Amino acid sequence: MLWRRLDAPGHDACRLEEDEAGWRLDGTAVFRESGAPTLLSYSLTCDREWCTRHARIHGWLGARPIEFAIERSVSGAWTVNGIVVPGLEGCVDLDLGFTPATNLPQLRRLGLAPGQSADAPVAWLDVSSGSLSVLPQRYQRRSEMLYWYEAPTVGYADLLEVAPTGFIHSYPGLWEVG
Repeated sequence: MLWRRLDAPGHDACRLEEDEAGWRLDGTAVFRESGAPTLLSYSLTCDREWCTRHARIHGWLGARPIEFAIERSVSGAWTVNGIVVPGLEGCVDLDLGFTPATNLPQLRRLGLAPGQSADAPVAWLDVSSGSLSVLPQRYQRRSEMLYWYEAPTVGYADLLEVAPTGFIHSYPGLWEVG
């Protein structure tokens, strides 16, 4: 998938691969963050049920190097670069705040039918601060390709268009395929 960022100059390219253990998303996003040129490469691994197991993010934000190793244990404990982050035990998904790619595992794991909705809190990475925190989210499937999405703590709510692959096709105001 190739996305164009809408709220700032930028692009993101991502691919999904399946293996015997589960799924892996690999991609690179290039954009401006707080005015600084940014390049972030990412790899996120999920088990067969689409639950996040680990992720690696590396690159740079302006002159600052970025390097994160994020793990979710079988018991649900999250770590960033080996340091336990409390309060995330109820999260099974990781949302990399700089790419629409990480909505795919959530949507696939939830498997909503049209008319169904679900809360899906995620461990959300804020690359600028290096913090991992809970981001409450809610998805309501409106049709085969449309989901109403809400993330109230960041003030976002809109209708997401999803491609047949499950990747976000249109994330109004933020990303679109292109």
